[in-house]
Amino acid sequence: MKYGLDLGECLSVAHNFLFYILLFLTTISLAQEVSFKAQPSRTSLGENEHLRVDFTMNKEGDNFVPPSFENFEVTGPTQSISHSWINGNRSFSKTYTYMLQPKRKGKLTIGAAAIIIDGKEYKTKPITIEVTDPVSHPRNAQTTPPPSNPFGGFPFGFDPFGSEDEQPTQVIEPTKDELFMVAEISEKQVYVNQPITITYKLYIDARFGIAGLENIQEPRYANFWSQQLLDKIQVTEVVRNGRPFRCVTLKQVLLYPQQAGEQVISPFSSTFVLQLPSNQVDFFGNRSYITRTRSLQTATTKINVLPLPEEGKPANFSGAVGNFSLSMNFPTRTLNAGETTEGEVVISGKGNFKLFDIPKLSFPPALEVYAPKEKENLTNSTTGVSGDITHSYTIVPQYKGKFPIPPLSFTFFNPETQKYETLTSENITIEVLNGQEYKPTQEQEQGATTLEQGQFQPLKQASELLSVNRPMFFSSTAFYLLWLLPLLLIPLVLVFWYIYQKRNDDTQENRSRRTSRLAKKYLSAAKKNLTNKEAFYEALERGLHTYLKAKLYIETSELSKDKIQQLLTDKGVAAEPLRDFIQLLSNCEMARYAPYTQTDINNDYQQAATIIALLDKQL
Repeated sequence: MKYGLDLGECLSVAHNFLFYILLFLTTISLAQEVSFKAQPSRTSLGENEHLRVDFTMNKEGDNFVPPSFENFEVTGPTQSISHSWINGNRSFSKTYTYMLQPKRKGKLTIGAAAIIIDGKEYKTKPITIEVTDPVSHPRNAQTTPPPSNPFGGFPFGFDPFGSEDEQPTQVIEPTKDELFMVAEISEKQVYVNQPITITYKLYIDARFGIAGLENIQEPRYANFWSQQLLDKIQVTEVVRNGRPFRCVTLKQVLLYPQQAGEQVISPFSSTFVLQLPSNQVDFFGNRSYITRTRSLQTATTKINVLPLPEEGKPANFSGAVGNFSLSMNFPTRTLNAGETTEGEVVISGKGNFKLFDIPKLSFPPALEVYAPKEKENLTNSTTGVSGDITHSYTIVPQYKGKFPIPPLSFTFFNPETQKYETLTSENITIEVLNGQEYKPTQEQEQGATTLEQGQFQPLKQASELLSVNRPMFFSSTAFYLLWLLPLLLIPLVLVFWYIYQKRNDDTQENRSRRTSRLAKKYLSAAKKNLTNKEAFYEALERGLHTYLKAKLYIETSELSKDKIQQLLTDKGVAAEPLRDFIQLLSNCEMARYAPYTQTDINNDYQQAATIIALLDKQL
């Protein structure tokens, strides 16, 4: 009697079983309809209460776009994903959860959220929330009283079922000693053109967080030459008065004062979006945070700028302030006529390189010398600009002889010694071994210096002019042409004037067209750096700013969010694309110091392309 199956029969049975299982799962998957819903925890609440909004989908999607929540303080989102099998049926659920607190009373609307599932866009229905006066006993975000908790107490007093006697939400606000902004200056008294560094820092107690910056008002640096030192915001952990702080370096600028006297630098101000801890915790015992805004500004900064002393100032002083050195390098000083040699003059050190001219060498007229090529190798730092500037000369002698190059003199004021110092280069002579004898004109001979007497032949004293027979000018063809020339030029002048006026009228349009192309270039660069957060948001921000400069005819200094919002509103831009554009700019700023996922980066790029297309139709 045979009680079992052989190996072949077992494999056949297993194969058939798996086939039917896969067929069954495929059928269920295909039959599943897409669902994307928004569910509020309540639709009526007091002004001092919270509500929870869940955006739930039954299939994985891409590019989730939440509503603006413009009438609410927002915390979140948090994500949750669940998979389950019930009676052989597979279910999937993904939820984005936001905690909201209304900013005002009345009927408030939460707009539609959107997501892409299987290449198709789905949107939730808008939600209307009625907000009444504050209540004496605020409820949590649950809609109905929960059942009793069978599991006993939870950590930190948190009840995930949300009992009605739960304590109202309390937020820990930072004091002025826990949140403040300062302007740190390297020197309070300097000479004209002596560098100073001003650094703007925000100090915040480590218990609190920062989610963004708004309404930034840049300082004005009147009577200063300025150079930005920081490309992005920097965050470090420090200890002040024995307590941990986050130090956010917002801006750092290198300044060179251009005028003596007391100089005033206006404050730096901004509105900061803070994350403040509350007395509420989540299911896992993690403390929840509430978003608040706080406006801060630095104090006005005053700097005493001393004039450069007049005593001992050399006549050749060109405004160089710092500590410098001078060198000359002419490696080939003996050559044949027609050959090429090169020489360099190098000014190196630390000082106001951008604010003075490098002295140029003087050469004998017998030497053919091309205009010098300038090469900079400079580095900006908190102590000033350091490095070197090189002038490269190319010399092609055509005549035989010895030709001296006069020494170069360079004067600068040294703030450390408080004295003028003069540097002088060495004497250099270029010797040309063969070629023709140089025959200078009288003017050249007076300005030229040679080492050998009798090298040049004397000038000819007798003139060799040829007499010519000229016809009378007033009866010549040239006379009549000159007489008619103004009449012929009048229509040409009018034509050129018309073309000039037309081009002048088109200047803004042409500038806008070029700037628009540059904006598209930056957006293309952003697309190429989708996997590099810093490079992506840097290119995206440049693209957005460049686009605005093209469309609104504004300069970079005017690109504040308030100014942008005002100009776009005046242009008749709709509220939704305007809000999305401002949000994109905020995302670019926040990305410098906040974590962003790849999904966030992809969403921001798609959003930028969509918004720019909408703005093009409205501007």
